[in-house]
Amino acid sequence: MKVQYLNPFLDSASLVIAQLCNVTIQRGEMETTEWYYRDDHTWIRVGMTGQLEGDVFFGLQNDLALRLVSAMMGGFPVNELDEMGKSAISELGNMISGNASTILYNQGIVIDITPPQFIHTPEGIWVSRPAYTVPLDLSDMGRMEIQVVVGK
Repeated sequence: MKVQYLNPFLDSASLVIAQLCNVTIQRGEMETTEWYYRDDHTWIRVGMTGQLEGDVFFGLQNDLALRLVSAMMGGFPVNELDEMGKSAISELGNMISGNASTILYNQGIVIDITPPQFIHTPEGIWVSRPAYTVPLDLSDMGRMEIQVVVGK
């Protein structure tokens, strides 16, 4: 995978979340690892088909996920991710991925994205390909990771 394919997802996440939460976002350093599940995170998986095939995983610290859902619901306090919250955070992954696919299209790379999948447990998620991972720090709100896994 060319690392340049990761940037549209980072740019899109920064734009969408900054608009949603009025927060400054700092990018961390990119790492190449295998995809890994963390228990203290809420995960959204969006598949890609077309000229890029693979998956994008959005990992949000659990407290950050609650804060983002609250922001998406107009500031209504959210203490747990019920079905409405899971739907909202999945839609956030969809918004970021849709925006990133438009950026890629403008660069001459055509992809389609699958509906977002809210991941409760790592069972059934088998990924043994390199993941390009970049953390995003959302000021005092928390930390998010974007892991892009491309290729077979």
